[in-house]
Amino acid sequence: MPNRIGGKEVCRMAGPRQPINLIVHNGKKHLTKKEIEERKSKEIQAKSDSIEPPSFLSNDELKEAFNKYADELESIGIMSNLDCGVLGRHVVYEHQWEKVTSSLITSEVDENYIEMVKLQERLHKMAHQTANSLGLNISSRAKLVIPKTEEKPKTEFEKKFGDL
Repeated sequence: MPNRIGGKEVCRMAGPRQPINLIVHNGKKHLTKKEIEERKSKEIQAKSDSIEPPSFLSNDELKEAFNKYADELESIGIMSNLDCGVLGRHVVYEHQWEKVTSSLITSEVDENYIEMVKLQERLHKMAHQTANSLGLNISSRAKLVIPKTEEKPKTEFEKKFGDL
């Protein structure tokens, strides 16, 4: 049934597809165990067995920053092999932004200064975009709901008859 706003019919737009664990965790949709298992079997899971700094991270400082972020993201279960390039670019943008910012602090205001400020702004935008896509800032993490599966104690019925 279409929604009505101001007497006019409007269609609701579907939101992004959510993982089945999130749907079950939120409890907004009542699915049978068979439906849940079917959806789980169709979901794509990216591997996280070879998370390594990309080759363009040439120095140890950048590789160390990459590994620090990767460990944190992996510990909350959202880092995969596919994210290595984006994380590598984020580390580079952040490093370049720091270099530009420290040179701006010590330099005089001239034509070069204005160009450096523009470069700083562009690097900030690129670092911010990659941080958003990786869940590295508070607002993007707030959008990530990673349900933790908690073992519920079995009821007497479940103990006696199992999961039906």
